[in-house]
Amino acid sequence: MALLNRMDWYDLARTTNWTPSYVTEDELFPPKHSGEFGLPLSAWEKYDEPYKQTYPEYVKVQRDKDAGAYSVKAALERSRIFENADPGWKSVMKAHYGAIARGEYAAASAEARMMRFSKAPGMRNMATLGCMDEIRHGQLQLYFPHEHVSKDRQMDWAFKAYDTNEWAMIAARHFFDDIMVRDAISISIMLTFSFETGFTNMQFLGLAADAAEAGDHTFANLISSIQTDESRHAQIGGPALKVLIENGHKAEAQKRVDIAVWRAWKLFSVLTGPIMDYYTPLEHRQQSFKEFMEEWIVAQFERALTDMGLDLPWYWDIFLNDLSQTHHGMHLGSYFWRPTLWWNPAAGVTPDERAWLEEKYPGWNDTWGQCWDVFIDNVVDGNMAMTYPETLPYVCNMCQLPILGTPGKGWNVKDYPLEYNGRLYHFGSEVDRWVFQQDPERYAGHLSIVDRFLAGMIQPMDLGGALKYMDLAPGEIGDDAHNYAWAEVYRALRATKKVS
Repeated sequence: MALLNRMDWYDLARTTNWTPSYVTEDELFPPKHSGEFGLPLSAWEKYDEPYKQTYPEYVKVQRDKDAGAYSVKAALERSRIFENADPGWKSVMKAHYGAIARGEYAAASAEARMMRFSKAPGMRNMATLGCMDEIRHGQLQLYFPHEHVSKDRQMDWAFKAYDTNEWAMIAARHFFDDIMVRDAISISIMLTFSFETGFTNMQFLGLAADAAEAGDHTFANLISSIQTDESRHAQIGGPALKVLIENGHKAEAQKRVDIAVWRAWKLFSVLTGPIMDYYTPLEHRQQSFKEFMEEWIVAQFERALTDMGLDLPWYWDIFLNDLSQTHHGMHLGSYFWRPTLWWNPAAGVTPDERAWLEEKYPGWNDTWGQCWDVFIDNVVDGNMAMTYPETLPYVCNMCQLPILGTPGKGWNVKDYPLEYNGRLYHFGSEVDRWVFQQDPERYAGHLSIVDRFLAGMIQPMDLGGALKYMDLAPGEIGDDAHNYAWAEVYRALRATKKVS
């Protein structure tokens, strides 16, 4: 008997809604978990997923992907790529694994909430596959770095990071909890549409390209294997947005998109921005972080939102301006506080690298470059104590990252305060404060790393106490990726000037 074409039966097979007879619809799909939009099952049955895949098809494709990823890893195990890789590239891997691996497992729970509580049959089907995707991604990104733990203790942070109070992980958890621990429809909009379609998908594309260019084909193959999953289940939120807009809930849909896009941007400014513009060896850089964002994020979101019938986020001009600034400050700050990282940041400021930065970001030398000039002088003079901070930066109560501004003539660091229930909150931008105001009870109880320090929760109240609180042990504490070898060119230039 000939098999029917999948499209002849798929829609019928996945239409699994029914009229409950012994419970109410709200008992079957509690609004708190399903989404308090007041739409009946009939409205959600119009949800039309772009990726239509059956379980047998899914299993076959995933088996082939796993076979490819693990076979490449096995074939290259004797290549000593990790031992021979540029230290900056090693830091790329460490930062990625620590920030992402366990987050993938957390995303499986978010997919499971859509799988159980969404009223849209198509979403439940896609989320079932998406849940298995995220489990696979977590397993891959814990297994691959594990072989390097015996060579480098920082690689253990792939598993360890999410269980610590390291400042970057506080920021990551705050963001991921916000977009993953919500009702099913909000998760579909904030996690899959806003974050995965716009940011995660592109993060993996960029990393795969940089890994291949750097000769790390194991990592490139791993990331590509994951990205092809992301491109599928990242499409869950789009059809949900269409249903909401068609039923008069555009404002609520728009608000969720605006919150998630901004929050994702702030996290990527400290993770992906420095990786692309400073850590990746100069000869392997395909494009600047700003160019990458403009090509893959800005253009895509403008098109996707317009096609969906939504508006650009109200802060779009602020976001576009920040593409040239924010990640430079995040890099300078994280490098300055490098002992509080689980990876070794690459300075990325040799004369050739600075020329590249000036080309990509005109005015860099007169702003961020001025700060690095002081830093370079202290390294060359052997004043290493001056290359570490004596105080803590003030941290935004929304993104949990330092409040910063561009140095130079236009220097204008600004706090955006807000008093709520007798407590004064501080935000790094008008947008961060706006996000808080949309649901203050959701965010009000959280303490930033600086709030905890001032509350006496970190003892002793010094760097040693902070490292202990962050669970950073000897051998894991961050330092310059290249052991300051990059400063030798400046030492030689100074000697040449003295001779002349």
